[in-house]
Amino acid sequence: MAPILSVRDLSVTFDVRRPGSWPWTPPRPLHAVSEVTFDLAPGECLGIVGESGSGKSTLARAIIGTIPSSGGNIFFEDHDLANMDPRQRRVHRRDVQMIFQDPLAALNPRMTVGEIIAEPLITHEPGTPRKEVKARVGALMDRVGLLPNLINRYPHEFSGGQCQRIGIARALILKPKLVICDEPVSALDVSVQAQVINLLMELQRDMGLSMIFIAHDLSVVKHISDRTLVLYLGRVMEMADSHKLTTAPEHPYSQALISSVPIPDPVLERARPRPILEGELPSPLAPPSGCVFRTRCPKVQSSCAQDRPALEDIGGNHLVACPYHEAERVLAVGT
Repeated sequence: MAPILSVRDLSVTFDVRRPGSWPWTPPRPLHAVSEVTFDLAPGECLGIVGESGSGKSTLARAIIGTIPSSGGNIFFEDHDLANMDPRQRRVHRRDVQMIFQDPLAALNPRMTVGEIIAEPLITHEPGTPRKEVKARVGALMDRVGLLPNLINRYPHEFSGGQCQRIGIARALILKPKLVICDEPVSALDVSVQAQVINLLMELQRDMGLSMIFIAHDLSVVKHISDRTLVLYLGRVMEMADSHKLTTAPEHPYSQALISSVPIPDPVLERARPRPILEGELPSPLAPPSGCVFRTRCPKVQSSCAQDRPALEDIGGNHLVACPYHEAERVLAVGT
């Protein structure tokens, strides 16, 4: 089956000036995303994980078009979104929607819930009768777990979980083909997180959505995603089936991320290996030469400073960017 989304060597670079520098001082390039490549099949959910500053949200915003890419291609149903002008891209904008991290900040406080959810529909289908717009908004509110009689209330009258349900309804009103979820549950309580995750899974199944799910919590990513992509300093370290990656990670960075997730069984928690990441995430203004993870890698070799490792398929569509990889069997996340 042909992928619905194909990202090829996507890079995003920002020009950054030092504080207090002279106006004529040339800016320094900040490489937020570097040569990321992956495919997304119809109906598939791809999880993206990594530390803060790894480029997860930047990658998502480049795909959806809120920030420009500096290189590479974004093929959505064979249309290269990265090389379209804004007018051409508008045609495809309705098919790619985004759910944001902060549910309240993503909603206009001056608009009612009904107006917020209906806005994309009115923008892209201006000829839709008002009665039909209201009916579709009410039906979608009911589908995401909001009472339709709340349609005239404002965002500040809702809890964080309810605001995120409003954001989900707004993203789905146009019946998109791809939804990008940028840490949609990180600002919610644990019990509410489970409700929102289960809702997203139901909607994906019922509507046949393709999804990119960004999160810090690997147990959540394993639960919702089919495959997982691990980012570090804007580069792909590993990509594999979610169950395989969380039980037998190959890259040292993936192993460290998975070991940091606690298991609610003290016996199992003490028994599993615990590789520890040392040091801080390097600045993307001055990334390390060769392998960007080498300054914190417990398996670093002298050649790591010269050679930039390429993603290699080690079997079963398991991609690893480390020539010295070694599978480490760990207890499954969320066990």
